[in-house]
Amino acid sequence: MKVKNSSIGKDEVTIISAGVLVEGKLSSNGNIRIDGTINGNVVADGNITVGENGEINGELNGEVVTVGGKVIGSVTAKEKLTLESKSFLKGDLLTKILVIDAGAIFDGKSSMNSGEPQPPMLPFESKNG
Repeated sequence: MKVKNSSIGKDEVTIISAGVLVEGKLSSNGNIRIDGTINGNVVADGNITVGENGEINGELNGEVVTVGGKVIGSVTAKEKLTLESKSFLKGDLLTKILVIDAGAIFDGKSSMNSGEPQPPMLPFESKNG
């Protein structure tokens, strides 16, 4: 099942309430708050918030992503990713700004990129010769 909400603006919020199960891809032009369970990828042009009781089994891709619940899958936040104190993330992440609160659990690789091309890494060179 694919749910696409293309008629709302970026300031609008789509809410997946506690007790709701979505099977498949969820995408929105606005913001999404998830307090239920999604088995599939979530894509938003706006922000994505996973509440304390929210659970995602799939990839997240949004502007600003805040995780308070459980995510199993990779996360891409174009601007900022926050892992709140009771969050659990098992998967890789890519963002410009990363905030991990005390108590958050993260198992994966992190990459931080300003969006600008990075110079190639050079092997360590000794200043003494």
